Amino acid sequence: MMLLAALLLLAQDAPCTATDANLPAPLAGWAAPGEGFVVGKAVTVTAADAASIKGLPAGAKPGGAAMIGFRVEKAGSYGIALDQGGWIDVIPGAVGGEPLKSVKHGHGPACSSIRKIVRFDLQPGLYRVTLTGLSKPQARVMLVAPE
Repeated sequence: MMLLAALLLLAQDAPCTATDANLPAPLAGWAAPGEGFVVGKAVTVTAADAASIKGLPAGAKPGGAAMIGFRVEKAGSYGIALDQGGWIDVIPGAVGGEPLKSVKHGHGPACSSIRKIVRFDLQPGLYRVTLTGLSKPQARVMLVAPE
């Protein structure tokens, strides 16, 4: 029994042999980026200086920033996956509005390039996701299907 426990611990610390190779089905689109910010397809955005982007929420983190509009057809707890440290806000509507409160925070799966996933309860409608405090010139981001 102790040998099995030791083997399980070693397996957990095993190095990744292929990043993003064995993602669970809801995250499979992370490894095959698409076009348009839709459920299940990652997109790459170019970060700009946060001071140059109109419509960021008050208290936006300094550094790189990006904003993407999207539509939700069905209510649920949607995730926003990001490949780096940064602040993720979701704002209802096409213009103005206050950021929604997140309902769950987590990391991406082991051996993935997903740094974090933040979930928001969304109803059908238009939204904007803002990414601030980005440290790289580009960011990969994905709208993850409801749990």
